[in-house]
Amino acid sequence: MNRQRQFWLLQTGAWTAYGLESFLSEIGYGRPLDMWRLNAYDAICGFLLTLGIRTVLKATWSQPPAQRVRWGIAALVVASIIGGYAWWLAVSSMCGDCKPPKSWLGYLSYFFGWLQLLVAWTGAYVGIKLARQLQHEKETALQATAMAHQAQLRMLRYQLNPHFLFNTLNAISTLVLDGRSEQANGMVGALSGFLRYSLDSDPEQKVSLDQEIGSIQRYLAIEQVRFGERLRVGILVTPPAGDGLVPSLILQPLIENAVKYGISRREEGGRIEIIARVVDGGVLDIVLRDNGPGSLSYRPERADGQGGVGITNTRERLRVLYGDRQHFEIARLQPQGTEVRLQFPFETASENRTR
Repeated sequence: MNRQRQFWLLQTGAWTAYGLESFLSEIGYGRPLDMWRLNAYDAICGFLLTLGIRTVLKATWSQPPAQRVRWGIAALVVASIIGGYAWWLAVSSMCGDCKPPKSWLGYLSYFFGWLQLLVAWTGAYVGIKLARQLQHEKETALQATAMAHQAQLRMLRYQLNPHFLFNTLNAISTLVLDGRSEQANGMVGALSGFLRYSLDSDPEQKVSLDQEIGSIQRYLAIEQVRFGERLRVGILVTPPAGDGLVPSLILQPLIENAVKYGISRREEGGRIEIIARVVDGGVLDIVLRDNGPGSLSYRPERADGQGGVGITNTRERLRVLYGDRQHFEIARLQPQGTEVRLQFPFETASENRTR
């Protein structure tokens, strides 16, 4: 229902109720039934006078508050004078039993009676209008915030490691030159699946952890062609963690860092582990660790507390999506290695649809 229709329904209903209440009150005091004409006239006058006040309020709504108040007071005074005069005419012509006031104070009471009634109407009208305006401003602010978050998430999505694609294509080229066409085809298939998932995934949407792990496995399969036995992987997802929703590609920058700083820098390679479970309180707990030497971008003791682009992007995406309900932590392992822990609310696709 639009606002204009709401106004007319409220305006008509309120003044109809006012006229009916006045008529029943007169009947209750033993007045004749033909008083309905005077009560109807009274309600119609109120209906028309308040339309005039509304016109003034709408015309001056964009002006400074002090000026709006002055125009509002002027409209109320003029409307009350007109209402008092109209009531005097109605009493004189429609009510044979009614006697005119014996002094000017009686006529003044007509004015103040209308003023009191019109002030109440104006207060209700302005209150509803301000409430609607405040609601609109809140909705606009929320929409602007959501749009900013969407743009921010899209920007973060595309800041993946650009060297990965180059290294992969270089590895495929090497396999082809060496005549290892079967491995090259397998690597092309893995790359195709990984890129399809990366490009099709909406950063504003969430996917199940199982889907995210599947993408990570395709990525690691590509890297294992490059590193061979130097790269060892262990993944443990304890039910029902696999059904939990996670931001798409949230683990990708962390895995890239683990390969770059934990595996490639060791001649003997290393091991990457991903462990996911649901802990008490309905929190999805994901741990990613490697046994490599690490790098400055992984050190938690950095002055800015953030690290490189991948770490910064992961922190920022979690902050945008979960606010204070998320936790991101990087820790140095002994004698060497790095552990990254992500925690955020555990929710499934079915729970998300019901909200």
